[in-house]
Amino acid sequence: MVDSAGLIDRASAPLLASPQLQPEPDSPKGGKFVLEKVVDGSLSSEKPLVLDSSGEASKPSSDEYAKLLRRILLAALMVSALAVSISAFFFDLHVASSLLAGALSGILYLWLLGRSVGKLGNGSKNVSKTQLLVPIVLFLVVVRLPQLELIPAILGFLLYKPAMIIQVLLESWETSNLKN
Repeated sequence: MVDSAGLIDRASAPLLASPQLQPEPDSPKGGKFVLEKVVDGSLSSEKPLVLDSSGEASKPSSDEYAKLLRRILLAALMVSALAVSISAFFFDLHVASSLLAGALSGILYLWLLGRSVGKLGNGSKNVSKTQLLVPIVLFLVVVRLPQLELIPAILGFLLYKPAMIIQVLLESWETSNLKN
């Protein structure tokens, strides 16, 4: 609608970020929007991306997230076991035990982070900060105990990162094989 000043009446026509973003016909005002892929002027047969009024994409099922978290934790555990066994073979017991303490705290940190991210959308609007206590407690324990060394413990704590990279590479390899 155009008013006397030649401006569009924004109350009657919703502003859409894209012509492909259309409100669902039966949704109330501020409801869900469906983003459909338009190819050559016709809608594609792919499943449309559903956005709610806050603009967030619909979340994958909690079962899929739980499986992904388990796979990442298992990969972190395997990388940690490999690193601790290699350090026990090449270095002394203090280095291996420090690496083990750091690796276990890294896995605990990753589990706490995954648990708090999994709770997002189920009444929680932000990520919990409790996982941030894990590296602080690790540092305090390593400083207090003379049997542990700081650098191997920090490196052990960071072993969850290569495990996550390995998991991402495996998933991208699987999806590329599925496309072929």
